[in-house]
Amino acid sequence: MDFEKFINFLVAAVLTGTPILFGTLGEILNEKTGHLNLGVQGMMAVGGCAGFMAGYSSGNLLVALIVAFLAGALTSLIYAVLTVTLMANQNVTGLTLTIFGVGLANFLGKYVLNKTASGSLKLPESISPQLANLHIPVLSDIPVLGKLLFSYNIFVYLGFIVAICLTVYLNHTKIGRNVRAIGENPAAADAAGINVVKMKYLNLLVGGGICGIGGAYASMMINNGVWVDNNIGEFGWIAVALVIFAVWQPSKAVLGAFLFGALKVLRYYMPASIGIPNAVYDMLPFLMTALILIVNSIRNSKENSQPASCGVNYFREER
Repeated sequence: MDFEKFINFLVAAVLTGTPILFGTLGEILNEKTGHLNLGVQGMMAVGGCAGFMAGYSSGNLLVALIVAFLAGALTSLIYAVLTVTLMANQNVTGLTLTIFGVGLANFLGKYVLNKTASGSLKLPESISPQLANLHIPVLSDIPVLGKLLFSYNIFVYLGFIVAICLTVYLNHTKIGRNVRAIGENPAAADAAGINVVKMKYLNLLVGGGICGIGGAYASMMINNGVWVDNNIGEFGWIAVALVIFAVWQPSKAVLGAFLFGALKVLRYYMPASIGIPNAVYDMLPFLMTALILIVNSIRNSKENSQPASCGVNYFREER
């Protein structure tokens, strides 16, 4: 692989890893509140469908982003009501949410598609410039670094901003520390005067909204602005595993997302003469996921472990 091709590979890894990053950040926020939400795939699917349709109707990227965030948050609200208020099993609820979200997105997409005279659903030309890579004067023109750091679309930079904001929020604000306290011991947090239910709802909805933006990226960018069923692929499932790789830290999620992005596009940059079957490249992200789970089970570090109450519903009367 020559140098120019290697640079292109790194750029493609960043672009492919961006939807995974949003899904991972949303799930980190969910798990920090003590909720293992396996519905990331569903939240991304609904957010992706809503964002695409909003962009298709309005031709405005900002509108699409807002709608995608709200759709992801509303989908997460279903999960929040069931697990926080009704105390349903978190694993079952999350899996059900994934099935529901993916099915709903495909149904709505096909419904709108059948209403079009052309037989295809494509974003309008007016939104294309808003989805294009940004050109930052001077910075984008720097050799090598300009292409690696300053020539991406708005989603990529938004992902970085969200990661930074979540890092500051969880580690350097009073509310963020309260969220972490709830994730570790909701009964103690409740006794200290923290409104556990309110904080859980708020952070679950914001986490779902972040996942929704990741879905919008996948539906609007991955297939060049053309609607296809199951456009989220397996990004949501990879994001759930990537939370463990990132040891529940938003800053490390950035590196992990781009690593998985690299695995997803590796086949297109390896010489065909090597003769590696495509099935091997398809397997790599899932092989990495399995390795992460194995390493995490061996590494018994309390500092870099899952929040103690994650997956366990909090019933106030049992304090």
